[in-house]
Formats: sequence, structure tokens, C-alpha cells
Amino acid sequence: AFGSNHGNEYEGPVAIKHLLGEIDIADVTGRLIFIPVLNPAAFHNGTRESSGQDGVNLNRAFVDGAGITPALAGITHRIAAFVRDCIWPRVHVVQDIHAGGSAHRFALCTSFHAIDDPQQSRTIEETARWYGTPFVMTYQDNTPGLLPSEAERLGKITVGTELGWGETVNPAGVRYARHGILAAAIRHRQLEGEVTPLGHHADGTQKLVAMVERACFVPAPFPGHYEPLMECGEYVDKGKTVGLLHDFYHIDDDAWPVKAGVEGYVLCQASRAPVPQGLHILVIAQEVR
Repeated sequence: AFGSNHGNEYEGPVAIKHLLGEIDIADVTGRLIFIPVLNPAAFHNGTRESSGQDGVNLNRAFVDGAGITPALAGITHRIAAFVRDCIWPRVHVVQDIHAGGSAHRFALCTSFHAIDDPQQSRTIEETARWYGTPFVMTYQDNTPGLLPSEAERLGKITVGTELGWGETVNPAGVRYARHGILAAAIRHRQLEGEVTPLGHHADGTQKLVAMVERACFVPAPFPGHYEPLMECGEYVDKGKTVGLLHDFYHIDDDAWPVKAGVEGYVLCQASRAPVPQGLHILVIAQEVR
């Protein structure tokens, strides 16, 4: 289990720190590797990238030659190389605990990519459901250098999360992270103990959703200030205005309506009012079942 792949997301580090103090070593029947802070440079600076070092985003650093070729020999790519050399050969379950950082707020969810192997896909989905989050989300796998993508390609049971936002510690996010990591350790026979379903997993309200189609994403067409009209997690019809983008350089212009491109749930919105052009200010996830 990894925390602080990005340095300004804190639910993972807090949850893993708790578990390190709570698990009795006598109950460990396999191998547990818990890393509360995977990227210390980013974590100590409270930034997404390795500030003060090479400025690289670790969750884009899992590329060919990371930590080996001279052009990719900074500390962040060397961390990726360490994970490849020392972690991947020793684990079969990977949990990468993320949150929205400073840019986005989310309906709390676990996440994974769609894969071709149906049995492995069912195992991953079941592992993701045990966190208890309102949503279990599949997403596009076109972004290069992702830690979860590499783990999936290697055949690992891989689960990611979005368990908070705003560079804070979300109490529900910490609770879901602790439970999901512990459940995975027990259910995949690395730890003795019992675990029961939590939250939306327990009451049957968990939703499986997908944000794969391009129409799910709405980027800001100009730099402006975002006003949300709905909360993350709410259901919307296609074409519904979910927010407004204001241009204060053209004070007399009407705000630009930010409309849902598909029917589904508001999974993610910009968390800060000022947004740059091109930032995804709205993401709608379509219900799968």
C-alpha cells in the first residue's frame, strides 16, 4: 500500500501510519509492504511534484528507462525504479491511495482500469468494493507513466482511490482507506483476522461507474472562476448545467454554463474558484450497474 504518490494528498499517509501502529506482527501470515510516504520530496513540500528536486510528477514517472538513462536519473524516476526493482517482484496486490489535492474535489471513490482478463477484473472490483466508498470507478488508461497502470500490466490486483481534496485530511477518506487496505490484507491471506463490509458496500448503495468517454470530461475553455451549482455525487441528466465559469475580464458577459456531456454522477469538479484554461472543471461518471 502506497501513500503520498503525490505530496499534497494526505488520507493515504494518515491511514497507513495508523495501520502500522495497529497491526500485530503475530497476525501477519504473508508479506505486507506499507509505505506511508512514497515521494518524500513532494510530501515535505506539500506539492504534487517533487518540488526542490527534479520537479517530476511521480505518477507520470513509470516510463521506459526511469532511473537508468541519464535524462531520467532524477530522484523521482529513481523512486519509480526502486518500486520496479524492490516492490513489484514481492507483491501481488497494489493499493495506491490518492486524493484530489489542490485542483479537484471528488465524490469519494476507489478506481481501477478495465482489463481484458475477466477473472482478474472481478477480483480487482471486489477488492475495490471493500473500501466501502460510495463509488467504484473505472477510468481511461491513456495517460503515460502511471503507477497503477504499470502494476496492472504486471498482473497485480491493483486499486487506486480518490478519498479527499483540498490538501486536508478527510475523515471519511481515512476511514475508507484504513478499511480497504486492511480488508485486502485479510482477504488476500496476508493477515489473520476478520473484516466486515463498511459504508456503502455494507448497505448495498455502492455504484459502479465509468469515466472513459471523452464526453465525460469538460475542460475550461478560458481562464476564469468556477462556481459549482451541484455537489459531487449528485445524479445529472445529459445537458444539465452543473456549474458556471465566470470571466471577470468581461464583466458584462453571462457566465459560461458548464454542462454535463453525458448522463451520470458528478464525480469530480474543480475545487478552487480560479481555474486555468484547459483544466477539467467537471467530470461525469456513467453508471455501469
